[in-house]
Amino acid sequence: MSKSNPLQKVPAAELLKLDHQLCFALYSSSLAMTKLYKPLLDPLNLTYPQYLAMLVLWERDAIAVSELGQRLQLDSGTLTPLLKRLEANGLIQRERDRADERRVLLRLTAAGRALKARAAKVPPQVACAAGCSLDELATLTQRLKRLRDELQAHPDAADH
Repeated sequence: MSKSNPLQKVPAAELLKLDHQLCFALYSSSLAMTKLYKPLLDPLNLTYPQYLAMLVLWERDAIAVSELGQRLQLDSGTLTPLLKRLEANGLIQRERDRADERRVLLRLTAAGRALKARAAKVPPQVACAAGCSLDELATLTQRLKRLRDELQAHPDAADH
């Protein structure tokens, strides 16, 4: 059974305005966020996707490549070059899991662990640039996670 759609009563001319599109608000915000991060991450010698990978590794070292891919929602074709670059920069080591040779584990090096202290300066700068309190950012983040989860749970919007 599909949910009733309150937008069915809105004229198409209104629905199709760019500024009324959630997708465009998210897309343009994502572009702005990535642009904001670049000068903050340049001193760390990290790209935005590399930073995201390091955030996961700082939470939990010795994670399998497949688990990292799941956390970041990246496929192996995107993840492999990113990890090779982190390894070449001396931040991580890739090694086969002794318990299961098919699994590749990622471990932080001493340099990778040390980088965390420098990276800790980034989130407050982003919060300042966003013009939000930490509570507001937490609320927005939780709402966006719920939106993502709903969209992933219902990939066929034509039924609604």
